[in-house]
Amino acid sequence: MATPKSRPRDGYPGRALALILVVTVGLVALMFGNGTTKPRLGIDLAGGTSITLTAKSTDPKALTKSNMDIAVGIIERRVNGMGVSEAEVQTQGSDTIIVNIPKGGDRQNAADQVGTTAKLFFRPVLAVAPSGVTAPAPTDTPSAGATGTPGATPSAGATPSATASATKQGRAASEALAAEGASPTAAATGAAPSATGSAAPATGAPSAPATPPSAADLSAAMTQGTVPPELASAFAALDCSKPEVRAAQTGADDKPVVACSQKAEKGYYEKLALGPVAVKGSDVEKAQAGIDTQTGAGWQVQLQFNGAGTDAFSKITGQLATQTPPTNQFAIVLDNQVVSHPQVNGPIPGGSAVITGQFKQTEAQDLANVLGYGALPLEFSKSDITTVSPALGSDQLKAGLVAGAIGMILVVAYSLVYYRGLGLVSIAGLLVSAALTYSIMSLLGSAIGFALNLPAVCGAIVAIGITADSFIVYFERIRDEVREGAPLRPAVQRAWPRARRTILVSDFVSFLCAAVLYVVSVGKVQGFAFTLGLTTALDVVVIFLFTKPLITLLARRKFFLNGHPWSGLDPKRLGARPPLRSSRRRSPSSAAVKEA
Repeated sequence: MATPKSRPRDGYPGRALALILVVTVGLVALMFGNGTTKPRLGIDLAGGTSITLTAKSTDPKALTKSNMDIAVGIIERRVNGMGVSEAEVQTQGSDTIIVNIPKGGDRQNAADQVGTTAKLFFRPVLAVAPSGVTAPAPTDTPSAGATGTPGATPSAGATPSATASATKQGRAASEALAAEGASPTAAATGAAPSATGSAAPATGAPSAPATPPSAADLSAAMTQGTVPPELASAFAALDCSKPEVRAAQTGADDKPVVACSQKAEKGYYEKLALGPVAVKGSDVEKAQAGIDTQTGAGWQVQLQFNGAGTDAFSKITGQLATQTPPTNQFAIVLDNQVVSHPQVNGPIPGGSAVITGQFKQTEAQDLANVLGYGALPLEFSKSDITTVSPALGSDQLKAGLVAGAIGMILVVAYSLVYYRGLGLVSIAGLLVSAALTYSIMSLLGSAIGFALNLPAVCGAIVAIGITADSFIVYFERIRDEVREGAPLRPAVQRAWPRARRTILVSDFVSFLCAAVLYVVSVGKVQGFAFTLGLTTALDVVVIFLFTKPLITLLARRKFFLNGHPWSGLDPKRLGARPPLRSSRRRSPSSAAVKEA
């Protein structure tokens, strides 16, 4: 019976090396595969504006995470709606919001708007029309909706009805043409009437190209409701397909206004003429999303008003319920954009209401958050505004890279001069650590939005010293064993337990400091803490899976095993004691051989 092979005293270092090399190569390949070959840069390195907002409230209980998250969503929609691409809005701490506006876009306008109180109103809908609808291209030949055969009679479905076209753009074109005086059959099918047997269609000769209606004509043809005279020109000129236009609409609370829909849910944005404010958002006491348990119709939004809101909402819903679409709708307007405009089926007394509309869960929750913002008792003040030009950010990035390069060169030079052959091990470990850090930072930029700022660069530079310190601790433990007269391979194994404990304690203290600093700090200091914690954790990985296995393998080579003068482990150079055969002193580290 064959006996199982015993585990080598120095373990299987090749497996550990293979594991960390596979992980490193995999992360680098994933980085290039995703196209994120560079870390995402923060405002202070790429240029832009950073605004720190501090929340205040007369009610201390209002400073909750849910209220802050609602405020972040409102501010993010407001800033990005002004044409500021990829603006970042995030909470830090319990009462702070950081808004990072990158270079490009209307930074000044966005900075002016950030932190102002959002205005939520309920207004009755007077008229609705699509905005930014593209007119169909003209055609030289009749389309012959059915067969294109000259003299074909139009089918019954060709009459102007809801079945004239299955698409929104087709319906817009047919109604616009009909409004311009075209015959109903021609408008519905696009073919010339065949009852008269006119020469042009019968011979198949191309007819004169028709002039397509303009986008304004299409919008006017599809307008539902009545636009007040004082809003006629503004309503006709409104183009909600432009983000800067959607964010720029304003108006008095007691007068009719024009507004744009917040989303293009029907393939295009809608522009609306709205009446004076009927209910203020501050009158909403509570809004939450839930399942309709009575009818099982899906998700809905439940509203609860205060005393003033109850009276106002009951009055306006009673008026709207007697009118025809779209004037039986009320618009929920946030920052002068229409979030939703549900239809009122009947008067809603009692101070509570339910909004239904085949919502998905996320849609219902988003709408509830918007409505809940009306009762959000928070005000924000700009406690800090920092603007960095792209040129200054580029200079700061270069300075950080130069500082990191100088630190790396000094560590490499010291390792080679003092540790000689062992210095090559420390250099290889630094390269592996750098590859892991760089690839992880690049991937985190696209995954969680991590941005490398100037303090984060400082944290990475400090990490060079932390990683080099771990190498030095292990190298010195090995050299101490060699000085005691131990051969190299036993020295490597005896030195590891004591070095391991020292490295773990040191890295744990560094990681604990980084974690505490990340939790209690705000702003850019968190970038330093995050990078320091990440590189400290990677130092443990590198020292356990790369440095220790690599030294174990090198200890089997003659260059290091025989103590070559350039190996850094020359017994004569280290002043090793000759081994004592008869009265060999048992060193405290000998008890740790089994542990290794």
